[in-house]
Amino acid sequence: MKVPRRRPSASPRARMPERLARAGERFGVPAALIGVAAVWGGTFVLVADAISRYPMYAFLALRFAVATVAFVVLFPRVLKRLDAANLKMGLLAGVFLTAGYVFQTWGLAPEVGTTPARAAFITGLYVVIVPLMQAAIMRRAPRWATILGAAMALAGLLLLSGAGLGGTWVLGDTLVAVCAVAYSVHMIVLGSTDERHDTGALTLVQLIVVTLATGAISLATETPGLPTDGMVWFAILLCGILASAVAFVVQTWAQRRIPPARVALILVTEPAFGGLFGWAVAGVAPLLEVAGASLMLGGMVTSEWVAARSAPEEGVAFEAAVQGMPAPVVEDDREPTRMFAD
Repeated sequence: MKVPRRRPSASPRARMPERLARAGERFGVPAALIGVAAVWGGTFVLVADAISRYPMYAFLALRFAVATVAFVVLFPRVLKRLDAANLKMGLLAGVFLTAGYVFQTWGLAPEVGTTPARAAFITGLYVVIVPLMQAAIMRRAPRWATILGAAMALAGLLLLSGAGLGGTWVLGDTLVAVCAVAYSVHMIVLGSTDERHDTGALTLVQLIVVTLATGAISLATETPGLPTDGMVWFAILLCGILASAVAFVVQTWAQRRIPPARVALILVTEPAFGGLFGWAVAGVAPLLEVAGASLMLGGMVTSEWVAARSAPEEGVAFEAAVQGMPAPVVEDDREPTRMFAD
């Protein structure tokens, strides 16, 4: 009887491109989110200058309107993927994203009493809130590296912002705390998406929701008109295209690959990058702020070093927990994901 030959397994050399692709995805996703944090931090001074010259909610509405138009121009095929699943999840994520922007902006208004430093610190509390929410959904305690990384990031943010929570708690602090919760839920929502949801469609719906909501608030509370200042337009265009259209599609795509707690720990480094860009412009780096930025970046590196050894199991377990299913045993043999479906 003729015995069929066994098919030889692929040699290590033959499997090298596949391994490189998986490694590129594993480290590339956090790197993409670091890029988002750097862009947001780098545009902080630009935004602060723009809203000192032009109404805040009108600025947000124009920024996200530009982002929406730019996104459709760059990715026109995304309009064909606006089905019920993407509309529902995009609307939910967009509502919490809008709430984050609105409550943070409202909390910074002079009449409610908080300071930018305290607002930055309170907003950064999502680095603690998100792991707690994720742990509640997964019904297991956060990893030790997540706890350590969050503690380091929170301590660093305190040093970097120069804000303590001493003194009187004012209405502005409460509003910014609501913002932190809204951002946390936004990350949890994006982290719960699955193969039914398209990255581009989710991003577009979120951009539209923020545009309409902030536009309505601006019409109700402000009398803006179109900007006449060239620097305001520069800020609107740069923030709309780079810090909104591009940044949010990267965040939405990345959260399909890594769990929300890791995303929070990476994105909370935004003030650190803001400080780095500010120091580069001013040429002065206060010691406490340098220590704070170092702690934040160190916390992120600590968490990512451990997470890189355990991925993708944690992300798959979170997705399974959201869907109410037992977490499967995962072997890292998946094809590298693409940002957009065909």
